[in-house]
This record gives sequence, structure tokens and C-alpha cells, in this order.
Amino acid sequence: MSKKRAFSLAAVAVFAIAVAQAPLASAAPAAPGARDAAGPACTRQATTQADLDAVRPGDVVCTSGGLASSRLKISKGGTAEKPAVYNGEGKEVGGIDIEADNVVVQNYKMTKPKAPGIELRGDNITIKDNTITSPTGGDGDGIRFFGNDLKILHNTVSRTSNSNGHADCMQTFASDTPSSTGVQIDGNRCEKIDNMCLMAEGPNDGEGDGEGHSGNFTITNNFCETLKASQTLMFEDIQHATITGNEFAASPDHAIGLAIGSTYAKVKDNKVSPDIGYEVGIDDSSKEGYEGPEPGGEP
Repeated sequence: MSKKRAFSLAAVAVFAIAVAQAPLASAAPAAPGARDAAGPACTRQATTQADLDAVRPGDVVCTSGGLASSRLKISKGGTAEKPAVYNGEGKEVGGIDIEADNVVVQNYKMTKPKAPGIELRGDNITIKDNTITSPTGGDGDGIRFFGNDLKILHNTVSRTSNSNGHADCMQTFASDTPSSTGVQIDGNRCEKIDNMCLMAEGPNDGEGDGEGHSGNFTITNNFCETLKASQTLMFEDIQHATITGNEFAASPDHAIGLAIGSTYAKVKDNKVSPDIGYEVGIDDSSKEGYEGPEPGGEP
């Protein structure tokens, strides 16, 4: 073998090793909001409530007929290994109530549903790629959630109105409702929200029932536009919240409120509108374990 050819092969080998060892560039997170995703193929068609009540673990349910414009009442889940999947295929419904474990609900659209647009109660529930516009009645909330190991991913909620209450994009509380732990809120788009992007209250916030514990919330890569409230995210008696990579728009007084024992919060790498006074407000009871930018005032 010629020296020239040997040198070329050696150079190629060195280059290949360097490429193999180079760190992979992490993909940028998808834009916040519901995605136009087809979802898994249907294995069960449901046209009546009786059809929904007959769902089994592992089913992929698509709804039509009399369910097309009504509020879906989902009470049948699956198992951790075989969740029941409800795929809206981009169709309109009048809102969704979930009271089951091991459920995935995706690809539904709701226009002026009775508030909250989606309510979920249970464990190991995922809602993703749903669109809720102008929820009406009640407090006007887009999404309410109660339970453990919940995932709220890439949903779009818009045009909540304070005309009847305090209309949040997302809300949880613990007064005669289950506390919530292990909650992942990622890639959602909350736009033109009169009240808060997220209002999270634990069982010991002064209004709760004192039962259970709420914490371990991860809030990442969301777009939040709060029009009338003083803060975009509010935590009361919620421990171990991680808040990173979010965009806080509009002009509330501050972006994040930590109060009533909301300890061990971690805040970093959020994009904060210059019209927002300060990123984090915190009270004395929530300072233990806090990691993040210097608080600018009260929660």
C-alpha cells in the first residue's frame, strides 16, 4: 500500500472516530400548542355512551355519531402497559370529562365548551394535541386536573374570559378533590387568557381539605399569555416545582408566584416579556430550597 493511500485511510479513520465521539446536538423543542398529529389507528368506534362504557385496555377509540357534538364522559381506562387511547382525529366535541386511570386523550377540538373544556381525575392520564377555544360558564377554565402522574402536552387553550369567574388556562386545587403529584405540563399554548396560565393550589393552602400532598410539577416549554391577572403562574402549597424554558408574554406584574409553603422550586431559562415587572415573586414560607433568579417582590 502506498504511503499516500495509508495516510488517507488513517485520516478517514480519525475523522470517523471524531464524529462518533462528538456530542449530538439536542433537538429544539417543538413549538408550543396542539400539533396536527393523526394519532394511532382506531380499533374501536364509539357512537354512544354505551360504546364508551365498553372500552377495554389497549383499545384505540374514535368517536362519531351522537358523540360528535356532546360532552364526552370517559370512565373506562386501561392498564399502565395498555392504556385506553381516545383519538379525536381532529373532530369537534362539546368538552371532555375523564374519570379513569391509564388513559390517553388526544386530537380533539372544542369551541365554546362548558368550562372546563377538559377535566381529568385519575392516575396516569395523558391529554395531548387538543384545542380548546372560548370555554363558557363556571369559572371559564380551559383545563382542570386532579390526580397523580399526569401529562398535559401540546394542547392549545385560547380566549378564556373572566366574565363569570377567574378563567385560567389550567387549574388544580385540593378541596374535596384529589391532590396532584407528578404532573408534567409541556409544550402547551395558552393565549389570550384573562386569568392565569396555571393556578395550582395544594391541600394545605388555607382553602384545601388538608388531605394528601401536591407537588413535583414540571412546567416546561409552554407559551403563556396572561391578560388580567397579576401573575402568569401561581403556586400555593406546591412543593418541588420545576419551571424552565417557558415564554411569558403580555404584561402581568410578575411571571411566577410562589406562596404558602411552595418550597424547593427551580426556575431557569424562561423568556420573560420586558413588560413584565419581575420573573419571580416569593413569600418567606416558600424560600426554602429555592433555586432561580433573584425574586423581585411578593408572590
